[in-house]
Amino acid sequence: MAEGILTAAKSHSQTSGVPWTSWLFDYCSRALAVTTWLSCAMFGLYILIFYAGALASHSAARWNGVLPGLYTGSHTAATYGMGVHFAAGGVILAMGFIQLLGGVRAHAPFLHRWLGRIYVTAAVLAGLGGLVFIAVSGTIGGTMMNIGFGLYGVLMVFCALQAYRYARLRDFDTHRAWAIRLFALAIGSWLYRMEYGFWFLVAHRLGHTHDFHGPFDAIMAFFFYAPNLLIAEIYLRGASRQAGPVVKLTGALVLGMAVGLLALATYFFATKYWWPAIVTGTA
Repeated sequence: MAEGILTAAKSHSQTSGVPWTSWLFDYCSRALAVTTWLSCAMFGLYILIFYAGALASHSAARWNGVLPGLYTGSHTAATYGMGVHFAAGGVILAMGFIQLLGGVRAHAPFLHRWLGRIYVTAAVLAGLGGLVFIAVSGTIGGTMMNIGFGLYGVLMVFCALQAYRYARLRDFDTHRAWAIRLFALAIGSWLYRMEYGFWFLVAHRLGHTHDFHGPFDAIMAFFFYAPNLLIAEIYLRGASRQAGPVVKLTGALVLGMAVGLLALATYFFATKYWWPAIVTGTA
């Protein structure tokens, strides 16, 4: 398949005059965007229906069936902080891709601006909601998870405010770069679950403990968002007008591998977990 894509890229280059590395980079970028959005939209719907729905129906204890220790009846502030985190997180996962569409920005700027305000507000609420939960009750994984998840919340709020700030300054190139970084962080909660699921499948829970204090758990406290930011930076460098063929080819290969992994993971989780939970309202 990879060989076929490379052949198509070179053929397109000969007929259009566009360097084949540029065409390949654009192709992989769009494929990753579509795959990510479809997966995130379904996961965002799952989050809204199950987690936020459980809070609205006063049955937040159901959270613990999926993530042990998430709900504690004695910590009301922590529960509502996490509820806000889940509800806002579901919004930014479901609508984030819309904000990155060039057609919406160009042909419906009013819609883009107002959806952007909702998106930034939801991102700030998601970050702050998670930070409130950590401050009040801490995470099940202890200090390492507190640090990793706390940094994630701070970065989420920071990137959201930066995206809003540069939009207000009308520096749209910088605004878009921060919006892409924000989206890379926003998909972290989605990737966290998929990465754990595949690790359990492949490595049989190696390095994981029931209280999330294992070496794998410590790595995952940072791994669910740090690589996303790296891929976002690779994309931004490859999309730059100054990027050469080597940079574009390297970026295309990284993005292409991400497409394959995400497509496989999405199929597995959608059929086994997300869609049944969306249909039944349980997990």
